[in-house]
Amino acid sequence: MKPDLRSALALKPLVGDGAMATYLYQLGLPVGVSFEEFNLLKPDVIADVHRRYAAAGAEIIETNTYSAQQNKLAKYGLEKRTEEINAAGVAIARKAVGQEAYVVGSIGAVRGGAGKNVRTAIVKRDFEEQIGALLGSGVDGLLLETFFDLEELSLALSIIRKQSDISVICQFAVEDAERTHDGIPLPEAFRRLKGEGADVIGFNCRSGPNGILRALQTIPRDLGVPLSVFPNAGIPDYVDGQVVYSATPEYFASSAIQFANAGARLIGGCCGTTPEHISAIAGALKGYDPIAQQAASANAIPVKQVEVIEVKPSDVNDSNEPPQVAEPSIVDLVRKRHTVIVELDPPRDLDITKFMAGAQALKDAKADALTMADNSLAVTRMSNMALAALLKERVGIRPLAHIACRDRNLIGTQTHMMGFDALGIDHVLAVTGDPAKFGDLPGSSSVYDLTSFEIIRMIKQLNEGIAFSGKALKQKAKFVVGAAFNPNVKHLDKAVQRLERKISAGADYIMTQPVYDPELIVRVAEMTKHLSIPIFIGIFPLASGRNAEYLHNEVPGIQLSDAVRQRMSGLEGAAGRAEGVKIAEELLDVAMEHFNGIYLMTPFMAYEMTVSLTEYVRSKSKSVISDK
Repeated sequence: MKPDLRSALALKPLVGDGAMATYLYQLGLPVGVSFEEFNLLKPDVIADVHRRYAAAGAEIIETNTYSAQQNKLAKYGLEKRTEEINAAGVAIARKAVGQEAYVVGSIGAVRGGAGKNVRTAIVKRDFEEQIGALLGSGVDGLLLETFFDLEELSLALSIIRKQSDISVICQFAVEDAERTHDGIPLPEAFRRLKGEGADVIGFNCRSGPNGILRALQTIPRDLGVPLSVFPNAGIPDYVDGQVVYSATPEYFASSAIQFANAGARLIGGCCGTTPEHISAIAGALKGYDPIAQQAASANAIPVKQVEVIEVKPSDVNDSNEPPQVAEPSIVDLVRKRHTVIVELDPPRDLDITKFMAGAQALKDAKADALTMADNSLAVTRMSNMALAALLKERVGIRPLAHIACRDRNLIGTQTHMMGFDALGIDHVLAVTGDPAKFGDLPGSSSVYDLTSFEIIRMIKQLNEGIAFSGKALKQKAKFVVGAAFNPNVKHLDKAVQRLERKISAGADYIMTQPVYDPELIVRVAEMTKHLSIPIFIGIFPLASGRNAEYLHNEVPGIQLSDAVRQRMSGLEGAAGRAEGVKIAEELLDVAMEHFNGIYLMTPFMAYEMTVSLTEYVRSKSKSVISDK
């Protein structure tokens, strides 16, 4: 007989399973339904998923009961079948894997996401009912996963401990690597859970391997409790109406060793992961000896990591006069000379000091425009409209604001555009926007009243003096509208065809995702030479080796060449930034031969890097802007 779960975790790292809901979605099942109801309606489908994960090497199988609670099931009229659904989930998992794997009952947070206002009495009732049903069905352990607040997780754990001494795994979903959503520093939260009877504590969801590794490295190694990690398969992307994940099984294999070296004793996957990811983890951990790795992992240096952002344009104003919209437009400029747009992301807090300092430094370096994302990656940031107005007023540089389809309906989008027009902010970039459920407020809604094609067309309609409703306006807007383009795709010809549709919708210029392959830059130039509008080629200087691996494996639309990854491997701090700038300069040498438009993206607000690259473009350009 296999040892109990506590004993097993003390012997070696165990392999967990992967995603259920997103995997069912990949298999063709619809969204907007209760996946937990499939325990009753499609038990064979759920059993097949469990078997696939077990065959891939998963030693712990989660029941399909994550949202099987009254409050959540009530949305589908299933609240009276809560116990039945939970019991069926355990029975399906047990029959599918037998004694080959441990079966743990999955319990999600009642207040997670949109449920923040659920009364404590309701939360307690739902936990008591679900926990009782799972324990009564014979699980080997319970998994409390994707909890945002320590308070709610502690409540669920206390209910379990009143009923059973069963093994309990507690997992937070954290948006940063410092504290829970209710403000508790992670080390303190872990210590409190250990004292309350948690057997395993860790993280799942919200982040890919890179973000969860950062969170894991904040936890003291002498905590005295096994750690667990179930990362997402990177950041999801929204492509042609489908949510896709970019992190490969190979990346998960290398990450598994890093997790194990950092103290993780239970390693699986969350959203976007598949049996292939779990097989890669199992293969990487085969024969792993935690004792042999103890010395190395104890001396591991916590790594600081940066945020990922987006980018767009602006114009130079060296006079001391009050700032005003500069002419010519960014499109006019780029047709005459090398033109530089630099991305500088809005801050995630209320302090704009560093942002404004970076903006001034980039203006002094003669950047032509500053572009600001619209809550990129669905992470809440300061309004780019407010910052665009401040850039015009205080710095005198042209702002270029992103407009995402995700956050505003038709009414809100037209209102937003009218506000930009009133402020004289006339350069924008129209983007789809990352799905809200993958950002820092997963309970918020993604609107998507418009596609990226439609929002371009509607904004240009304002230039004709016609509102979205078709009603005539008293004056015409003057928006210069950009569109995004990702050349890092398998079929570049199809991507160019999609780009042609955006041009037909009215796009005035194109900004690309970052490119790290000189040959791809040349190929893009060749395949887009027939287009009638200018392209700003994206260059994103790398900050470190870990940053390079994160971008390549977890961020949609970014691919690094093997040569670039090898050059950045192991480099951190100043050495990493220096090599990142050097690589970017080499890419600029090629890009400037084929494109007048240059789009620089600032990593982690390290604006010194993009200042240096802006100056590099100016020094090489045949049309250097003279001082006025």
